[in-house]
Amino acid sequence: MANYFSENRDILFHFDRFKLKEVVDIIEENYSQTEKFQDAPHNYEDAIENYRKVLEIVGDIAANFIAPRAASIDEEGATIDYGKVKYAKGTQESLDILAQAELMGMILPRRFGGLNFPTTVYMMAVEIISRAEASLMNIFGLQDIGKTLDKFATEEQKEKYLPGFSSGLYTGAMALTEPDAGSDLQAVKLSAYQDENGKWFLRGVKRFITNGNGDVLLVLARTESGTKDARGLSMLACMKDDTIKIRRIEHKLGIHGSPTCEMQFNDTPAELVGTRRFGLLKYVLYLMYRARVGIGAQSLGISQQAYEEALKYAKAREQFGKSIYQLPVIANMLIDMRVTLESNRTLFYATCHWLDRKEAYEDMFEIYKAEKKPLNEINEKLKEALKITNLLTPMTKLILSEACNKITYDSIQIHGGTGYMKEFPVERLARDARITNIYEGTSQMQVVAATGGVINDVLVDYITEWEQKEYKGSLVKLKSSLLEIRSIFNDALKYVKDKKDSNFQDVAAKDLVELYSYIYTGYLLLDEANDDMSRVFSAKRYILDSLAKAKKNAESIKNELYSDILHADSILI
Repeated sequence: MANYFSENRDILFHFDRFKLKEVVDIIEENYSQTEKFQDAPHNYEDAIENYRKVLEIVGDIAANFIAPRAASIDEEGATIDYGKVKYAKGTQESLDILAQAELMGMILPRRFGGLNFPTTVYMMAVEIISRAEASLMNIFGLQDIGKTLDKFATEEQKEKYLPGFSSGLYTGAMALTEPDAGSDLQAVKLSAYQDENGKWFLRGVKRFITNGNGDVLLVLARTESGTKDARGLSMLACMKDDTIKIRRIEHKLGIHGSPTCEMQFNDTPAELVGTRRFGLLKYVLYLMYRARVGIGAQSLGISQQAYEEALKYAKAREQFGKSIYQLPVIANMLIDMRVTLESNRTLFYATCHWLDRKEAYEDMFEIYKAEKKPLNEINEKLKEALKITNLLTPMTKLILSEACNKITYDSIQIHGGTGYMKEFPVERLARDARITNIYEGTSQMQVVAATGGVINDVLVDYITEWEQKEYKGSLVKLKSSLLEIRSIFNDALKYVKDKKDSNFQDVAAKDLVELYSYIYTGYLLLDEANDDMSRVFSAKRYILDSLAKAKKNAESIKNELYSDILHADSILI
């Protein structure tokens, strides 16, 4: 039987290289949980073996149960009848088996029925599920709602909501977006008010809410009347009830199994989560970190299946007396797809590691603070992890989602006319891919979010360390190519800074972010190749291709190509 975990050599490569000991030591409370929970690991090695067994279960379910239902889920889709949303039959069956396998609370604490896994391992499961059926990730991946409650809710609220998440009884939703508040969430208008007894109620409309029919909703609402900015917004939790009207579900290009809802809150009872006024500034920001990597995992899963479909078709399809797999132009496309997949996966799991570190250090900081231990060392670690996560999460979401669209596009091209037909899975994959660089922040917003870290060169210490490292054999030449890309980046960055023009910096940002990603990802791949010669080909192909792209990026910045954009109003009118 197929298994999307154990049969994927690249995923296994990354799993075997996980460097999560510090994170796991923290979340397992130095393995003291064995005193309370029979399934808690006794040490790091025990934890890793447990992660492997669970991912093998995920890989089995994804390949043999979920994937065969993907086409029918896409065809049937989620439906609505008199305001009640119903999942496609295959979606509900998939959720049921995932719940039976106790996989719906992977990142929640054991005391609430969860598995207490780090985000990195959970994201590997999300990638595998996404490969099987992309829209299911939009429900399975909403475990982050429970994680946010675990992070910021009161003990009473945790006991109310989290066991239901872990058991699969509850699904969740982030109710953030409104008709006039998409990327600009500061414009949220849905109001939260208190009655004479201090109880909270919600009134207003939310739109484009993924799984808005979920049982537990985290709602961004305006609690401070008269305000118009982020400081007037708070986060509230509520249960689905008759005061919430699902006015419609969107008829979408892809991810048909995931209902995207327009919702009206009619004096809906709710509970404040955390502190007033910090809804957008703290809690949504926490959700956004996790949402960005979630879409990165979804992008990888779709990309992997698109590559597999293209490879299978190219080997089977004969033209001119031989399979098209043997045609150099087709072989080159497939190689590019594979190298892109491998380089993206390398960047992705490095980003997940940093997100895990950030959250582990946040937890340690609070523990040290409560126990009145010295905070200097843990505070420095936290600041470093926060700074790098602020850069890597938007950069990774940008690169992986854009690549997902390119890989599915190329997969259709390899299929030729048949790829355009609904009888072939790649047509569905291409439709599913299209949303990845739009939702949870468009690619353009990811550029904006990453630019500050790039301008401030926040990875400089790590890049400098790599530059001083000795590499083996042919990798020395690849290192020199990365040094050249670094020089190109430094020169381009200096050019932009010397302009002292914030508008010019904004329009040059995409090229700068891409340049920086070549350096970071390139050194990650070089390190892999230095440890494992089977990775040399991908490292070489990625780095040499990145050098050519880097020259183009720099030329775009320095030849004043962007001067037209700065005067777009006069050109477009």
